[in-house]
Amino acid sequence: MFVFGILSTFLPIVIIIFVIVYAVKNKEMGGEAVIRHLYTYLVLFATLMMVIGGGISIFMAAADLVSPPGYYQNFEDFKQVYHDSKVPTEESQKLSDDEIRERYDQMVKDEKNRARENAKNQLIKSLGFIVIPLPIFLYFNNMRKRQSDI
Repeated sequence: MFVFGILSTFLPIVIIIFVIVYAVKNKEMGGEAVIRHLYTYLVLFATLMMVIGGGISIFMAAADLVSPPGYYQNFEDFKQVYHDSKVPTEESQKLSDDEIRERYDQMVKDEKNRARENAKNQLIKSLGFIVIPLPIFLYFNNMRKRQSDI
């Protein structure tokens, strides 16, 4: 999270410096051409960052899909909470340790399945960060090449 804080702080400053340097360096091109080039580069930068972010997010979701995060409540804590609940039911007082163990195992299995389903959902969402901006990036990259040929 620290890296994202630094990026969100310094990224606008870097973009502003890039715009100023590019405008000063290419002032002989004319104002409209400089603005057109800057716009093209900014769109390329934004779409490239989206594609890279989507790729990272896909990798993270695939890792969660292959190896979902573990469940962190151990059996003894589960059993303690199950027996010492503030509203005890007759059912919870009659259960044996084996029955509580079965419920615990089922809860752990359900938690892993939930984590896998969340990873699949995140994978699909992350694909949107690649599928949507990639054609825009390719179009503007071709436009940039045509502008530099002129």
